Amino acid sequence: MSDRVTITINDNVAEVALSRPEKMNALDLEMFRAIGEAGESLKGNKAVRAVVLHGQGANFCAGIDTSVFGTLIAEIDDIREQMLNPPAGEVANLFQKPSFVWQELGVPVIAALQGAVYGGGAQIALGADFRIAAPDVRFSIMESKWGLIPDMGITQNLPKLLRADQAKELMMTGRILDAPEALSLGLVTRLADDPLNAARSFAAELVTRSPEVLRDAKRLVEESWSATDGYGLKLEAELQAKIIASPNQVEAVMANVQKRKPAFK
Repeated sequence: MSDRVTITINDNVAEVALSRPEKMNALDLEMFRAIGEAGESLKGNKAVRAVVLHGQGANFCAGIDTSVFGTLIAEIDDIREQMLNPPAGEVANLFQKPSFVWQELGVPVIAALQGAVYGGGAQIALGADFRIAAPDVRFSIMESKWGLIPDMGITQNLPKLLRADQAKELMMTGRILDAPEALSLGLVTRLADDPLNAARSFAAELVTRSPEVLRDAKRLVEESWSATDGYGLKLEAELQAKIIASPNQVEAVMANVQKRKPAFK
């Protein structure tokens, strides 16, 4: 297991911690892989009946590590290949797996959110079954800032939470929501002064229920509320593969880095 993520298991609850606090738990390529592998490692573990997902330090996850953009451009053909062709037996590609893997688990997953929950971090949080947020949380589907669309499994969870117009507005503007607005929209389940302890308490309550009830209640909702597995993920990848490393996407990154207004073509 990478040092980007740590896992501890006690009393039938697995705690998965994003462990890059010095970078606000931002997502580099190693982090993408590590989160997906962490989720995969819990599949079939009968000692685990609930998962608490959280970020170490003051933030849950600030989204993409901007240093990744250089790698993406330099290796764009390989990146597009990975986006459009998930590994054998998978419907989610490398970049979608950190969010979608939590929906694949047959146990409830509770995300404890604090500080920044931006971009890819927001999509990972949305992949959980429940989101308990601190009053200081700042939530944003931020990909438009970088000239991108959200493509980490957003199609599999956001339609269960928001109206279409609300989803479009947040995806197009990338604006940052405070905790009360995120709660009012249904993007977080509830607020708590100490979201990690609240998530631990909730997980402890859930594991007193029958494992079959937890598994099948989750399955019932996932299979009846969301888009068919694979279709939305494939569409995300196809659209993003056209956008990523395009002139306007590169300009969006450069304008942000240089702190100037972008000049799109």
